[in-house]
Amino acid sequence: MPLRLGSVAPNFKAQTTKGDIDFHQYIEGSWAVLFSHPADFTPVCTTELGEVARRASDFESRNVKVIGLSANELTDHEKWVDDINEVNNVSVQFPIIADADRNVSTLYDMLDHQDVTNVDTKGIPFTVRSVFIIDPKKIIRLMITYPASTGRNFDEVIRVIDSLQLGDKHRITTPANWNKGDEVIVHPGVSNEEAEKLFPGFRTVKPYLRLTKSPF
Repeated sequence: MPLRLGSVAPNFKAQTTKGDIDFHQYIEGSWAVLFSHPADFTPVCTTELGEVARRASDFESRNVKVIGLSANELTDHEKWVDDINEVNNVSVQFPIIADADRNVSTLYDMLDHQDVTNVDTKGIPFTVRSVFIIDPKKIIRLMITYPASTGRNFDEVIRVIDSLQLGDKHRITTPANWNKGDEVIVHPGVSNEEAEKLFPGFRTVKPYLRLTKSPF
């Protein structure tokens, strides 16, 4: 079965730079971001992991556990982390999954089927840059796939986490280009009578578009 939004995130056991993990146990009670990297010691991946380490407090404040994946052996990961820390002046504290056998990559459909050059010495595809946001119920709430050649925008990852968490707590949705603190949309399923109680002073742009101050 293909993974879709609303699917339960498949569980797996794996070796990581922080020890062996059971994925569901690892994320128990937290949100999670699982993101894949084509290979160790590559320039784009090195900058991405450095950026995630730099933003550790942003994820922690949102109760989000981050876990990376790269299609290499654990010994390579451990050496690579030293490079990431040095290049980016950070300290990588989140685990990185060793997925040389591509078991997790296959489970989450992360393998590259587009770029014929994105393969290892045996011709086995490396991963693309997949991102999964998973909620505390272990439900997949977002999936984004970037090509191996394009680094990710982690501002967008944080933005989506803010939107999802806010929408889970309040009956709202978020408009285009929304950022934390901006106005939000009253959920279409909320009547005007309910909206008066939940969002006093909301404004109606169109009958189907009602805006209110962010509940943050």
